[in-house]
Amino acid sequence: MSEATLIGIIGLIALLVLFSTGIELAFAMSVIGMLGIVCLRSVGAAITVLGKDYFDVFSSYSFTVIPLFVLMGQIALNSGMAEQMYKMSRRFVGHVPGGLAFATVVGATLFKAISGSTLATAATFSGIAVPEMDKYRYGRLLSTGVVASVGTLGTLLPPSNALIIMGMITEQSIGKLFLAGMIPGLMCAALFLGTIYVWCKMDPSLGPKGPVYPWKERLRSVPQVVWPLLIFLLVIGGLLAGFFTPTEAGSVGTIGVCILTVLRKDITFKAFMKSLRESVLMGCVILMLIASSNVLGHFITMAKIPYIVAEWTAALPLNRYVIVCLICIIYLIGGSFIDDAAFMILATPIFFPAAIKLGFDPIWFVIVLSVTCMIGIIIPPIAMSVFIVKSITKESIWVVYKGVTPFIISLVVMIGLLFVFPGIATWLPNALMK
Repeated sequence: MSEATLIGIIGLIALLVLFSTGIELAFAMSVIGMLGIVCLRSVGAAITVLGKDYFDVFSSYSFTVIPLFVLMGQIALNSGMAEQMYKMSRRFVGHVPGGLAFATVVGATLFKAISGSTLATAATFSGIAVPEMDKYRYGRLLSTGVVASVGTLGTLLPPSNALIIMGMITEQSIGKLFLAGMIPGLMCAALFLGTIYVWCKMDPSLGPKGPVYPWKERLRSVPQVVWPLLIFLLVIGGLLAGFFTPTEAGSVGTIGVCILTVLRKDITFKAFMKSLRESVLMGCVILMLIASSNVLGHFITMAKIPYIVAEWTAALPLNRYVIVCLICIIYLIGGSFIDDAAFMILATPIFFPAAIKLGFDPIWFVIVLSVTCMIGIIIPPIAMSVFIVKSITKESIWVVYKGVTPFIISLVVMIGLLFVFPGIATWLPNALMK
């Protein structure tokens, strides 16, 4: 082992120690990255790398796609679109056993067409769906579990913030990643519905029937959903057809949502300003993480860690799918100590070259990691989606953890399906984007 590699390993260990202290993740990555470059090169080189990486990220036109899609989702969220989609879904499926839980999954899936925020979805549906399920005496295991789980769908369904970030890190087409996430995302939603059905069959008291709405009232609620979905088709269709760049698609989507909410008088000036503040905050946090990960990435590249990891994994006497499973476990363990999104930004530059060395399709590998992060969002000890549902519903955190367990099984099944049928992730982008 070379001296540079040893310094790189010591730096990563020091980084994990800093993470455990609760220090800001972006600051920790920048500090370790700079100190590592000082050890391997010089103080001047470290300052140059820090300044260049931060300037490149915050001045890059391509990175504006992140705050734009965040703004699009926040306007949709604060205008009440999530509630409208849930109400429409409830009118169609709320009368069957577990129907209000079905409506939560359907409503969240529809809402994901215009919002890529996982935690915002969990928070919103905690306030909308859980009180409604309480009203009809649903078991808290089911109601809190499904609400905590549906937020994870935003990791796969476009416009996913996670896929945008992964596209930036791995230098893959964001349009292809959006397409690759659609079928697995919809399959995850279908698996969630199947989980609810089986669970309510085993214990009917968990999900009693809701009211039956007349067809006239059901159809009257459909236009509330049609217009947002048309905006989604415009954004994604224009992106895939080559009419828009990702940044232009984010701009068109944001303007479309703004016009729609103003025409329908769904948003107040105060709510609009709140959306702007939240978008700036979230956008800055994400960009800071990316810029800091670039600094750290230069350090670990100088230490040749990605190269060594790629060579080592390729030489392991194991089936390559077993190696990917081990990588996924590392992501889950790492996400148990720090935020899953932050660990994704940290670890992907290390393990992505290894996956390519093993001969995996890069798009497929990104989708597998995304589903792994979906699991990480709802498993202990650091499960932000669970914490949000717990704080809003005032339920015991152990009840919420127990409630998400069947949905975690669904996500594990999804990873298994991706291993057996990789075309689930690769067919659509290969068919529509050459």
